[in-house]
Amino acid sequence: MSDSVNPMGGLVQSARRLVVKVGTRVLTNQTHQLDLSRIDQLVEGISRVLNSGRQVILVTSGAIGAGLGVLRWGSKPKDVAHLQAAAAVGQGRLMHVYAERFARHGIGVAQILLTRDDMSHRQRYANARQTMRVLLEEKILPVVNENDTVAVDEIRFGDNDELSVHVAHLMDAQLLVILTDVDGFERRDGKGKRELVPIVKRITPELESFAGGAGQPTSTGGMASKLQAAKKVTACGIPMILANGTKPGVLTSILLENRLSGTLFLPAGKERIAARKRWLAFTGRPAGAILVDSGAIEALVAKGRSLLASGVRKVDGSFRRGDLVSVCDEKGEEFARGVVNYTQEDLSRIKGLRSEAIESLLGRKAQEVIHRDSLVILKG
Repeated sequence: MSDSVNPMGGLVQSARRLVVKVGTRVLTNQTHQLDLSRIDQLVEGISRVLNSGRQVILVTSGAIGAGLGVLRWGSKPKDVAHLQAAAAVGQGRLMHVYAERFARHGIGVAQILLTRDDMSHRQRYANARQTMRVLLEEKILPVVNENDTVAVDEIRFGDNDELSVHVAHLMDAQLLVILTDVDGFERRDGKGKRELVPIVKRITPELESFAGGAGQPTSTGGMASKLQAAKKVTACGIPMILANGTKPGVLTSILLENRLSGTLFLPAGKERIAARKRWLAFTGRPAGAILVDSGAIEALVAKGRSLLASGVRKVDGSFRRGDLVSVCDEKGEEFARGVVNYTQEDLSRIKGLRSEAIESLLGRKAQEVIHRDSLVILKG
């Protein structure tokens, strides 16, 4: 049942820092205007959670939707320039409303605009992390959005479900709550009727098929995108709740009254993945790829060892020492990622060689191609 007492309440109630993502359909109405009554409900809920002593980071959509209303455009344009213009107009309107509404509860807000490039660049990633930490310490609510005026790829293909996962990883959140306009994750029974799934222990191919296939947009509020978000965040030991943000009091029901309204996705493992390895696995962008043999795969996956040059069979891309690279089997399927200790040029010269031959060829002591501490296994 959607509003039953949460049997996993301890998992949710123990979360002291959480990310709340709210979608455009929650924030705007049919005429592309901001729905101020729903925003008031959202602000009321977040304020009560903050006053309970928890930390919240709000990931908000709605900039483009709000901009359409201000510009009096009857439908969402398809070209990038007009979408960016709508985002530029709407973001200011959206932040003004948030600042005004939260001020009524004595809460200050701060705007954080991010792009994929910001998150994949290690130093900028660390800077964003430190900035938000200071804001949280000063009791200021970070309001995060994709920087749609410059992030062309996000406007065309992405949404803020993915961003909310990165923010949860970035800030060591203990819970991600995604608010949309549906009651949670639904599956079809044998008669084709949909039923709400209150708790998901593991995301299976069958569940993905109910969402229209992994990574594919669906008519049910982008459910495939939300399922992919759940896969990525729970893989790192962070639970996720998908709930209906149009329902009054949904946040307080979940977080303060210990009632599960929606679907709870349980963490995939007992241990949380360390922050550095979360970045390696899900946020950083590989600059190239290293293809390794079966012996290297066994050493990395089964024995927990570092990658040595003797196991490298092929090098793709152009990378420098210290770059993030994909580690693939000989068919090119990625199973790990890590920070490489050689340039692409040097690794191409020493692939397949043992330490003695490497030292003779390069004139310096051989290193691991990727040290175990800088490696994360994605499959196996």
